[in-house]
Amino acid sequence: MNISIVPMSPEHLDQIYQIECRAHQFPWKESIIRSIDSRGACHHTLLIDGRVGGYFYAQNIVGEVTLLNIALDPVWHGQGFGRQLLDFFLAFCERQSAESVWLEVRESNLPAYTLYLNSGFNEVDRRLGYYPTENGREDAIIMSYFL
Repeated sequence: MNISIVPMSPEHLDQIYQIECRAHQFPWKESIIRSIDSRGACHHTLLIDGRVGGYFYAQNIVGEVTLLNIALDPVWHGQGFGRQLLDFFLAFCERQSAESVWLEVRESNLPAYTLYLNSGFNEVDRRLGYYPTENGREDAIIMSYFL
């Protein structure tokens, strides 16, 4: 199996949007997925044997990086690719001389929350009722990582 993580490019976007729709109950709009040239953008794609297996969208503004979205195709869950993608992301932030990394995660997303904790992130606050659910809303847990 050939694994690589490369800067996101327009050729990846169709597959990324398909994964976004499979991986999230409330996916980003396609127009947001296709907007890859925003200020401070540092988006990357995980390729598994040449096909998109996952991705992250991040923004680096004066040394403070925000992980906006990270996803793995559900067919690859449980095989360590999510950890590889997150480890790459954190190493990328270090190479960019970032000072801190910030993210938000749904309180119900225990696998992601645990992955972030095990990677050195700390819970710092909550946005109450931030994310939509089928039956209302749920909190976003704000987490930080200092380099």
